[in-house]
Amino acid sequence: MTDPKTRVEQLRRELNDHNYRYYVLNAPAIDDREFDTLMHELEDLERAHPELDDPLSPTRRVGSDLTKGFEQTQHIYPMLSLANTYSPDEVDQWLERTRAALPGENVDIVGELKFDGTGISLVYEHGRLIRAVTRGDGTVGDVVTENVKTIRSIPLQLRGTGWPEFFEIRGEIVMPWAAFQRLNEERAFNEEPLFANPRNAAAGTLKLQNPAEVARRGLDAYLYYMLGDNLPCATHYDNMLRAREWGFKVSTRMTLLRSVEEADAYIRRMDTERKQLPVATDGLVFKVNSLRQQLNLGFTAKSPRWAIAYKFAAERARTRLLSVSFDVGRMGTITPVANLEPVLLSGTVVKRASLHNEDIMRQLDVHEGDMLYVEKGGEIIPKIVDVDTGARTPGAAPVRFVSHCPACGTPLVRVEGEAAWVCPDRWGCAPQIIGRIEHFVGRRMMNIDGIGEETAATLFAAGLVRDIADLYSLRPDRLIALEGFGPRAAERIADGLRASLNVPFERVVYALSIPGVGETTAKKVARAAADIDRLMAMTEQELTAIEDVGPRIARSIVDYFAEPDNRDIIERLRAAGLCMAMPERDASDCTDRLGGKAFVISGVFEHHSRDEYKALIERHGGRNVGSISKKTDYVLAGANMGPAKLEKAQKLGIPVIGEDDFLAMIAE
Repeated sequence: MTDPKTRVEQLRRELNDHNYRYYVLNAPAIDDREFDTLMHELEDLERAHPELDDPLSPTRRVGSDLTKGFEQTQHIYPMLSLANTYSPDEVDQWLERTRAALPGENVDIVGELKFDGTGISLVYEHGRLIRAVTRGDGTVGDVVTENVKTIRSIPLQLRGTGWPEFFEIRGEIVMPWAAFQRLNEERAFNEEPLFANPRNAAAGTLKLQNPAEVARRGLDAYLYYMLGDNLPCATHYDNMLRAREWGFKVSTRMTLLRSVEEADAYIRRMDTERKQLPVATDGLVFKVNSLRQQLNLGFTAKSPRWAIAYKFAAERARTRLLSVSFDVGRMGTITPVANLEPVLLSGTVVKRASLHNEDIMRQLDVHEGDMLYVEKGGEIIPKIVDVDTGARTPGAAPVRFVSHCPACGTPLVRVEGEAAWVCPDRWGCAPQIIGRIEHFVGRRMMNIDGIGEETAATLFAAGLVRDIADLYSLRPDRLIALEGFGPRAAERIADGLRASLNVPFERVVYALSIPGVGETTAKKVARAAADIDRLMAMTEQELTAIEDVGPRIARSIVDYFAEPDNRDIIERLRAAGLCMAMPERDASDCTDRLGGKAFVISGVFEHHSRDEYKALIERHGGRNVGSISKKTDYVLAGANMGPAKLEKAQKLGIPVIGEDDFLAMIAE
């Protein structure tokens, strides 16, 4: 029988190889079920043998729920930006200047795609990833190693042989179009602000404090430059070919070019091919191939002389506005949508484009029948960027934002401090009610199989479901009586409703459609409150003490539970058997050592995360508050505490304590 250590090492090699084949080569050797079987076996072995733990194990790819903030570090080599060009002629002129600076030498260049993401520096020692750092200001960046470990196209342990003992490789963290579309669909469904483009989504995801959420969002990475004292080859192109052998994802569009004509042809070819790629690109990069020549050419104050970026023009199309419709979201937000004559843009036919809100409509000054310019550029969601006023029909009326809800006729109200208009009739506006039902049954919420958008609308129209609690009163005989429902469909819904009784409390909170409370916030709120009764009783000040809960979200939560209709729904859901509390904690862990003292937490900590410290405060009888006042007893301060908070605490005479002081107070 194979001993555990040997089997663990074998499984790690196999899983790393399968990850490489799937995420880098796009040529999987086994199906998902076989992969999952191997992964589960490794997880079981690692759980049974903690002495075999390895932070770079494939099982760590999913990320942990906890992280302790981002430390900063100085780059080994500065991460400079590139000079930009916007025409093939400018690229040709750069190449001529480069050759003039290296008289009598052959100058080959390498053409590469310029991926539209966020820059990353990866440091490897003895073939293992030891550090991942964002670009930051070019000199200092954030250490995001734990988040980067979740990106499956980045090798944690290098393949093959011949890599330097210590080197740095740089690249771009990107969010593929498919992952970006899925993320924005989720955010649109939750009526959260959409990411404008995959670049913003990738950058925002990489800085999340929860590696498990980073893993879920499906980032990818392309590597494009190697640095170090003992690189294997004398040219950039050959070094990147070696990097590909070691398991790095290096674009197959990287091309060695020997003349101006070849560079121009490369630009023309890539301007077509890039539109079929699974990730966003916004241009090309040209680099001198010889590392010796790069060294001789040197740098300006801001960028290397041996490289230049060529930016593609954003693709736009001109088409006619047919009408403007106004969609009503689950939270009542009204979104104007331009309905267009179909037009081909970046390989897809565009028929609709969001006008976002009244302010943007007013800025564009859209009139009926206008010819509009639609643009994608780096965006996957088409947007209206301009109006061809010269083609406007004389006397055409301007498009006005609606004053009443297009679904129920209720006068709209403007959200204070925002551009959004909202229908306030939460309980009589059909799209809002149906949207909340659809959200409640969704996969990441209650996961009730058999109820989608169409079924939710049918149940509402039939009068069977007027709010989410009504779902648990559905009877199979009433369902079968509806058109399109048979015994099998009714049983499927019944099974889904029964299974939802096991959904954990944090997902129940997310499913309630509390305005402003997305999935991550719901988790933090649920964990801080521990049960629904505590959550319903929490004040704004107590809520703002929870990480990432600001005054606006805290006010929204308080307002939500202040509504009698919402409290009635909660009680009916409780009576139906839904989980309304986090798993019970061992009472022996709780003390009264902090005796009701009020704490404000600020900064980044070493021993525990902020959420862990907040839990410790409550476990030992203290209270978390969101801001410093005369009623605050202590400020628990970590690294990078804001100077304004420190000054206020000192002015009010409030003790500022560190981690060790606090842990001594609770005798941990």
